[in-house]
Amino acid sequence: MEEKALNLPWDKIETVMMDMDGTLLDLNFDNHFWQEFVPVHYAKRHDISLQRAKNVLQPKFDALKGSLEWYCLDYWSQELQLDLRSLKREIAGIISVFPHVIEFLEAIRHYNKALWLVTNAHPDVLALKMESTCLNRFFDRIICAHHYGYPKENLNFWHGLSEDIAFRRETTLFVDDSIAVLEAGKAYGIRYNVAISRPDSTQPSRIIRQFPSVDDLKQLLPQG
Repeated sequence: MEEKALNLPWDKIETVMMDMDGTLLDLNFDNHFWQEFVPVHYAKRHDISLQRAKNVLQPKFDALKGSLEWYCLDYWSQELQLDLRSLKREIAGIISVFPHVIEFLEAIRHYNKALWLVTNAHPDVLALKMESTCLNRFFDRIICAHHYGYPKENLNFWHGLSEDIAFRRETTLFVDDSIAVLEAGKAYGIRYNVAISRPDSTQPSRIIRQFPSVDDLKQLLPQG
């Protein structure tokens, strides 16, 4: 079935902010890493069953969801006593750019919009993913939430970002797979907010009612 284009007022948009994981890159890598790969190594380290490891880890992850620690490789490496940097590199081959991402980013550059990558990813994870995908070449700015001490879900991140780098909220498009993040962006005053409804290619599309949503970035391509 042909996916319906989402018509945006591109003549009014000056800055395009893109999330990374689940928006440009398939979230399957991260989901597999945290839900399958880490539990296997945690089970080996603590000499427990895989199911027991998952039962121990999931509440730890859930308790910090939405906080900067939830995204922090340093925190989890210490908490779990695992070399997570090495483990991520071990399966870096499954880091995958979504279809039509390159086409979309090239179009944004063609139309002379300011293009920013805005991510909660830990700096080392960000570096690994840019090394693996070379997407950094498209962006005017690469913003890491760890630099500001707050995740994108927190309004303090947006205040810190705008104090650091001026941008016009009323002419900004923000694309992310997290509803909580988009709600924070909207609360801060970002005018155009779009959700990615299928951040993990191995999972079905989500029904999203809070924001306009797309499965594929080709649905956002400027027309004409």
